[in-house]
Amino acid sequence: MGVRSVNPPPPAPASHSDEATAQALREQYESGATVDELVASSGLSYGTVLNRLHDAGTVMRTSWQTRRMRQDPQARKRLAAHLRTLYEKHGATLTELAAAAGGTRRAARRLLIEAGGSVRTTQQTLRMRAAARAAERQKLAMSLRARYEAGATVPELAEKCSYSIATVYRLLHQAGTRMRPQHNHGPARTPRKRP
Repeated sequence: MGVRSVNPPPPAPASHSDEATAQALREQYESGATVDELVASSGLSYGTVLNRLHDAGTVMRTSWQTRRMRQDPQARKRLAAHLRTLYEKHGATLTELAAAAGGTRRAARRLLIEAGGSVRTTQQTLRMRAAARAAERQKLAMSLRARYEAGATVPELAEKCSYSIATVYRLLHQAGTRMRPQHNHGPARTPRKRP
């Protein structure tokens, strides 16, 4: 009995975030990162990383070319600068830098210092991450306020954002939103005429 061939479904159109990820992965790969290191740092599967690199038009290397590239002082300098950006702008830890660079924490620390970075204490990292979370929360609160003031109801916002109604109320309060009367959480409705 013959096996019927089935055409694979057409690929889904890439979203802007997929394109951004593909470009970021390409830049890291071209700075000397291996596919395995990109898998570790991005949390994506091996196949997804390869697909994204392919989507971004990346020219793939052999392992020998990667080794040779890493001995190149310019490549080391680019990797060190990339690690410093992750560390200073995104609050990455030394452990995360080691995963991104495919080395040890000690090697990542050395590269960070080579790029002019200075090592933080654990307490400073925690404070930095807490500040980043607070800034994100404030941004979300202001976005919810704008949508609420445009006529969206609290239950609609909760459903759209996958938050509880209580969380949406808290965020709206945090953004200094002037709440509508309890009985009027939706846009104004036209009264029905009596027959």
